Amino acid sequence: MTSQTVILQPGNAPDRIKRVWALCKEILQFGKAVRVTLDEYQSKRSAEQNALFHAVCGDLSKQMPWAGHSIDTEGWKRLLVDAWARAERKSQGHIVPSLDGLSVVALGIQTRRLSVGDMADLIEFAICFATEHGVRLHDDRRAA
Repeated sequence: MTSQTVILQPGNAPDRIKRVWALCKEILQFGKAVRVTLDEYQSKRSAEQNALFHAVCGDLSKQMPWAGHSIDTEGWKRLLVDAWARAERKSQGHIVPSLDGLSVVALGIQTRRLSVGDMADLIEFAICFATEHGVRLHDDRRAA
């Protein structure tokens, strides 16, 4: 049997627990063991958060060069995530040699794996950075 993840919420917990127990009984009847692990579920970033962060990165890319270069939205995303992770003392991943050995590749934090709370902190960090550097942000995005 492949691993399964079940997310319990106040409205569905009783039915889902019954389903989990039914699956466990199927395995147990054949004399096999079942491992059940409980963790608090933290939802990942929302679509609105994702859009807001990318909008801030887009504003930065249009208005602010960095280290003498024009940086695209994806580049600003990486720069901001790296700076935020360092400020928050979060593990930033690591840098490894490229497959051909001619450059290096940063294997850092991916925003798609951030919790809603961490993404909110990152967005606040990005907005503060942009504001401190005179980047004009669209007011309609700040409300998201």
